[in-house]
Amino acid sequence: MADTTHGDHGDHGERASPAAGVRIRPMRDADADEVLAVYQAGLDTGQASFETIAPNWEGFDGTRLPHPRLVAADAGTDQVLGWIAASAVSARAVYAGVVEHSVYVDPGLRARGVGRALLAAFITACEEAGIWTIQSAIFPENSASLALHRALGFRVVGTRERIGRHHGVWRDVVLIERRSPVTGTT
Repeated sequence: MADTTHGDHGDHGERASPAAGVRIRPMRDADADEVLAVYQAGLDTGQASFETIAPNWEGFDGTRLPHPRLVAADAGTDQVLGWIAASAVSARAVYAGVVEHSVYVDPGLRARGVGRALLAAFITACEEAGIWTIQSAIFPENSASLALHRALGFRVVGTRERIGRHHGVWRDVVLIERRSPVTGTT
């Protein structure tokens, strides 16, 4: 329920990753097929989003900010293992430093540090870009995502009850946010 990123940014901006054999780098247009495959695999779990079908690349690219957009890639093959991106929450200038993010990891690679490495690198990139608030909405049943976000400084703001129907069932979402301790403090 959080997204963003686009463009061919090259390999500059790579970040070391605590996940063995994984490197975090900017997302490129060339990653489109793999990013969308990971996105669809996450949607197929039924716990990632109200969406059920990943958009085409133009739809993905057009709804997410160009920076920061990151992927976790296999250090040997450069295969995309996960991604993180954000969307602006508002066009109003007062909210220029507030984004809603999404993070998706190949379901077969969960609990291996890939999501943590992506989210940590994203937080740093957001602060470097002057973003002071990162927010998202997570299904309460997605306890692994909630735990990951809490571990990296996100707090629960509240719960929106029966906010939407997903596969014919009313679902709640837990609203989370992380306020930067270094950006937007003055």
